[in-house]
Amino acid sequence: MLTQTTTRVLEPADLGAALAVLESAPVENAFVAARVQAAGLDPWRLGGEMWGWYTDGHLRSLCYSGANLVPLCATPEAVRAFADRARRAGRRCSSIVGPAEPTALLWRLLEPSWGPARDVRAHQPLMVTEEPSATVEPDPLVRRIRKDEIEVIMPACVAMFTEEVGISPMAGDGGLLYQARVAELVGTGRSFARIEDGKVVFKAEIGAATRQACQIQGVWVAPEHRGKGLSETGMAAVLRYALRDVAPVVSLYVNDYNAPARAAYRRVGFREVGAFMSVLF
Repeated sequence: MLTQTTTRVLEPADLGAALAVLESAPVENAFVAARVQAAGLDPWRLGGEMWGWYTDGHLRSLCYSGANLVPLCATPEAVRAFADRARRAGRRCSSIVGPAEPTALLWRLLEPSWGPARDVRAHQPLMVTEEPSATVEPDPLVRRIRKDEIEVIMPACVAMFTEEVGISPMAGDGGLLYQARVAELVGTGRSFARIEDGKVVFKAEIGAATRQACQIQGVWVAPEHRGKGLSETGMAAVLRYALRDVAPVVSLYVNDYNAPARAAYRRVGFREVGAFMSVLF
């Protein structure tokens, strides 16, 4: 029996217990749950460590520590323990992201030693739906991207990332990791776009997918085509694919200051059920 409260790095043998925690909040945890379901808990395959917080011998909370630091189902006591471990290890992540309340506490505890951040997005509404759009007709020209179209979709992906995050994904390693991620999404049939005259007009990806829920990301409309409703009809199309082929619940999160996007997603049928928070370094 473990001591009353303790935290440790999880091992492959802990997979069942970790999945039980992740599946207790399938929408909030979709990003990490998808990785764990695919790779298990081996740090090399997972791309980071999974920290576990135990109470009375039972795994209660998790924190993924890789390119992102992500608290999951994390109680305040667990967050404090995760912050202590993260502080001792030093910052190795490019962002802290997760459900707003535990992420805010984690950042308050880490900011004195890890700060300042390049950007803090304290309230990013989490939106979900379980039904195809009842009010917006899906764009019939939005389709899956083929493997031979990666060079067509890549400029739009880079533009979206740069616009959203504030830095180019091609920096650092020359974009090798980012290109590999785009290729993975295309290869698994989770990259969608409307292409006209060889250029992307609208795009979005299903970035994380489990049996219970999936998450749409990377929504982008070419600047010269904005204001035409393409984000709504495009999202309605991607939503239809997601519900039909991937998972029964579809989610996304959006910056609170992006009022046009929030309104567009509501018109498609998404509703706000919570909030995420992101701290970018």
